[in-house]
Amino acid sequence: MLIAIPDLLDAAALASVRALIDGASWADGNATSGHQSALAKNNMQLPEESREAKEAGRVILEALGRNPLFIAAALPLKIFPPLFNRYGGGQAFGTHVDNAVRIQAGTGFRVRSDLSMTVFLEAPEAYDGGELTVETLFGVQQVKLPAGHAVLYPSSSLHRVEPVTRGHRIASFFWMQSMVRDDNARQLLFDLDSSVQQLGGRIGHDDAEVIRLTGVYHNLLRRWADS
Repeated sequence: MLIAIPDLLDAAALASVRALIDGASWADGNATSGHQSALAKNNMQLPEESREAKEAGRVILEALGRNPLFIAAALPLKIFPPLFNRYGGGQAFGTHVDNAVRIQAGTGFRVRSDLSMTVFLEAPEAYDGGELTVETLFGVQQVKLPAGHAVLYPSSSLHRVEPVTRGHRIASFFWMQSMVRDDNARQLLFDLDSSVQQLGGRIGHDDAEVIRLTGVYHNLLRRWADS
């Protein structure tokens, strides 16, 4: 499941995040890499313990909490605090799979990485390259979205960031543990929820069949959800 989430950050939130991170001190991106990723990764990253990263991350987490598309697609249980990276001058991140478990440094907070998210923070016309390339069951998909937009995809998928040959690609990235571990089950729930919402919008959410389908959704979620 690869889902684009438009306008996760509105103009004010995007400006707030950029004001925080643009003046911060960036470091080698391999500070948070696992062994496999370190072999493929070449970028800059904000230290996760920095004030700027924490404050900018809170802006993104607040936006996620208000976004119904994100909540329906991810069914989030735990979210790793957002991190921030920057690519330029030919930097790239080769093909890799995200670590199965992410542990926040110095806290013991851990997340099973069911889903990965990238929030684009730079206008696509400001840089060349930098596409997020994800290998899915339906073929290779490349994603390069407007600033403030985000994409959600399975952490188990092979993916990479193409070389940035002009300008800078600036983004936030992080992982989340879903209430529903299985990606296929999560996709079914998302499809069912989307159909129920559209049907309810046409014939009314108090229609008997809409109520019945809503019950089916919640009973499936009850069956599959971790707590």
